[in-house]
Amino acid sequence: MRPLILAAAALLLASPAPAGAQPAAAPAPTVTNVGANLNITPKRVTFDRNRRAGTVYIYNQGTAPATFDVALVDRVMLPDGQIVAASDAEQKPDEKPIADRLKSAAHILLVSPRRVTLAPGEGQTIRLRIASVPPDATGEYRSHLTVTTIPPPSAGLTAEQAAAGAQNQISFQITSVFGISIPAIVRFSAPDVRAAIQNAHIEYANLAVNGSAPKRTPVMVFELARQGASSLFGNIEIRSLSQKGGPPLGFARGLGVYPEIDKRIVRIPLTREPGAGEKLEITFTDDDTSPGKLLAKLDM
Repeated sequence: MRPLILAAAALLLASPAPAGAQPAAAPAPTVTNVGANLNITPKRVTFDRNRRAGTVYIYNQGTAPATFDVALVDRVMLPDGQIVAASDAEQKPDEKPIADRLKSAAHILLVSPRRVTLAPGEGQTIRLRIASVPPDATGEYRSHLTVTTIPPPSAGLTAEQAAAGAQNQISFQITSVFGISIPAIVRFSAPDVRAAIQNAHIEYANLAVNGSAPKRTPVMVFELARQGASSLFGNIEIRSLSQKGGPPLGFARGLGVYPEIDKRIVRIPLTREPGAGEKLEITFTDDDTSPGKLLAKLDM
């Protein structure tokens, strides 16, 4: 999932340089980070006909007060695992069929409050509830609860400040806006959660681990297929069959496949290269409707 959203705004003002004048070196931009220490829990929330309300807790871990907008935004998953805004996907011919398959929960859920201001170390409970049920509702609907920082009124430069620099210079300030997005899922049918692991193989990539220099690293690549009508959400582990009980060679937590795609590509770095003839086992266990249940396994 792309659970982080970044945007930037800049104010650019400049006077034309006289003929023959050498342009002055541009000053380094001033960058202001706003609310870059936002935390949210849980990382997803689900509803059904029996569970019609839920809560999410947001927390300002920063050192300055921050104001946050809270909204439901439709997003879709692409086959490579990226999460993008549905409105963006609709504009691309290769992604529009995916966006068309999304069943939006934005008109079903009610969120409150819609805007909060938090002091450093302060938190706020966000409440969600099912406000309306379509008469023919079946299957799974989804939107994404998106919490986005709002730049303070003092962010940026006034026209006077931007024009106050030396002649032929450009003055500007960049304010980054930070946000977090988590799925909000509404199910109107009994969950149908089935999965398969397909087309597994090992590739190699130059990866940096814990700040070390990049090195050639084996990467397990496979397709996680959604075979039921419901979304998948669970954990992947890759183990050596010759070292049962040992630590996994690779793992991924909280990996999902949403109903608008049938499968997604997964890439997991391994801690070491498998030996000649060494057999590996890939497992996918549920962390949603039946936590711990084995949903798919592949030996290779």
